[in-house]
Amino acid sequence: MKRVLFMLLLALCASPIIAQTADSIPRLDQKTKKVLNTQDQASYQLALRYADPLVARTKLYELMVRNPEDMRYPELLAGLYFENNLYTSAALVAMDVLSVNDKSVGALEIAAYALEQVGALDRALPHFESLYLLTGDNFSLYKSAFIQYSIKRYDEALNSTNMLIKNAKADDKIGFNNSDGDTQEVSMKAAALNLKGMIYLDQGSKPEAKTAFEEAIQLDPTYELAKENLKKAQ
Repeated sequence: MKRVLFMLLLALCASPIIAQTADSIPRLDQKTKKVLNTQDQASYQLALRYADPLVARTKLYELMVRNPEDMRYPELLAGLYFENNLYTSAALVAMDVLSVNDKSVGALEIAAYALEQVGALDRALPHFESLYLLTGDNFSLYKSAFIQYSIKRYDEALNSTNMLIKNAKADDKIGFNNSDGDTQEVSMKAAALNLKGMIYLDQGSKPEAKTAFEEAIQLDPTYELAKENLKKAQ
């Protein structure tokens, strides 16, 4: 349902308005504009202080309309939407920011995770991939690999997991929920090996899957998920 709603809204909002030029907004003299901006920025800060996200968002909208060239305000708006679990709105705003600046790390993060939350995995994937290319963050690479696996793009998923296995640092960690609901933290390399095994398992290659799961467990002997997956590869 979330994905259907998101795709409908995306179709309705296909032409981003954030990228409009300042000429499309009625002009104010600089002194008046500065005064209004200062007032709205103060109101925004107060709204945050008093946990009133609706007022905070309203003030950001006013700042956006008055300052269409300033990407700080839509970036803050996307963040507010995301923090309040309004993922469709967060994704739409973030993608408008990216239409102006496709290297905004903050907008990429919000777009990627918000799109993932609404089930639009195929649209979230390029944002995670761009995040990895821009930042070298291995968690973004893992997310890319997992989404590639989830949408059955197995060759790409294997390539991403192999890159992660090669590049993961010793102190890179990632958390997974255990069967009892607790979170278990394991090394990123072990997680990548487990994912590699899952890819092979989906493809019916049990010997390769078994090897990958065993290597994951060798790295993290208490890795519960890898142990459960290993049973499936027997």
